[in-house]
Amino acid sequence: KLFFTDYGNAAKVERCDMDGMNRTWIVDSKIEQPTALALDLINKYVYWVDIYLDSVEVVDYQGRRRHTVIKGKQVRYLCGLAVFENYLYTVNSDNLNILRINRYNGTDVQSLGRLENAKEIRVYQKRTQTAVRSHACEVDPNGMPGGCSHICLLSSNYKARTCRCRTGFILGSDGRSCK
Repeated sequence: KLFFTDYGNAAKVERCDMDGMNRTWIVDSKIEQPTALALDLINKYVYWVDIYLDSVEVVDYQGRRRHTVIKGKQVRYLCGLAVFENYLYTVNSDNLNILRINRYNGTDVQSLGRLENAKEIRVYQKRTQTAVRSHACEVDPNGMPGGCSHICLLSSNYKARTCRCRTGFILGSDGRSCK
């Protein structure tokens, strides 16, 4: 799945398949300017920062069990968001502090240091990387990902794929080659 935010005409948090199909709004009320987004891949939760409401909120992948993690001045200028174990990690764009926030109750907010020009944050740790299994976009014997001549996108699950073409090409009737 692909998760993303939009704060155009109607602010929302959405998800879709990797090929763009099955687009679904998972949050579309009491939301103004959702920006940074982080996923808890194990428990299937989506966290986001709303820079207009000065809040960090969470919801499950289906848009249920929504609640506010933290709200107020402490989180006024947040950009970038990562989740690891019991904490959220974020950057305060006003003072460039890296913050750690308890993701279960919003307490225990700690500044871990400053980093000039930081706008994003990621946690790289082996346990945060999901195990790769065989999937529909694996390279075939002819060297084509998923049998697609240009671009292979995973679809509704890891066994399904959709072929797409680079700009200036159209997908052939076989659904795999580009012309």
